[in-house]
Amino acid sequence: MPDDANAATRTGPTPRIAAGASGYSFKEWKGTFYPDDIKPDAMLAWYAERLGTVEINNTFYRMPRTTMLEAWANTTPEHFRFAIKASRRITHIARLKAESAADPLGFLYQNLAVLGSKRGPVLFQLPPNLKKDVPRLTAFLSLLPADHRAAFEFRNDTWFDDDVYAALRSAGAALCLSEREDNAPPPMVETAPWGYVRLRLEDYSDDELRRWSERLAATSWSNIHVYFMHEPTAPAYARTLMGFGGAAS
Repeated sequence: MPDDANAATRTGPTPRIAAGASGYSFKEWKGTFYPDDIKPDAMLAWYAERLGTVEINNTFYRMPRTTMLEAWANTTPEHFRFAIKASRRITHIARLKAESAADPLGFLYQNLAVLGSKRGPVLFQLPPNLKKDVPRLTAFLSLLPADHRAAFEFRNDTWFDDDVYAALRSAGAALCLSEREDNAPPPMVETAPWGYVRLRLEDYSDDELRRWSERLAATSWSNIHVYFMHEPTAPAYARTLMGFGGAAS
């Protein structure tokens, strides 16, 4: 697969890393990250006092309501950022076809405006059986608003190609780097000034997190969003990674 040959050797200042978890409302985290007696409606505030970002995955199944988004914004400090997974209506039902995706895409970004400065990246996770289609991707990218902060997670290897990277770069969209148990990480190719990384293994040693920090530091990304799986270990992994690589401001 074509790759950015300079990515592995580029040097520069250590990028700012904002690390968190894919979700926050987990009763399994009680006794490790959360107090044993915490109420569900107190979890976000507790989380946001300790980590600066969270990836919201339930928006994949249900479009976010403005009342819910307003509550999130009012519960978190000014520096906090929400990464939002785009609705399956866009990625799995419309499958990025512009004529079908335009309305739900517009609705999504219209509602996310309620978050104001706390709106972080929007993750478009494609289904594994959707193969490379550059004209379809290009038409979809043209629908994105100017301040889209869109990241694309391709789960079919055919997408990892130079013409796809060029399309993303032309739109200022990020190629998501996702490490999963069932496959090797895709190439670290910089298509936007910022990065989006999903570390999906269940276990990471400090040495492995240090190596990830060094790998991220070799990029030119001005800021990087990193999300661990929703295991009880995720908050500790996030804080360890930020300790190696520098916390986001």
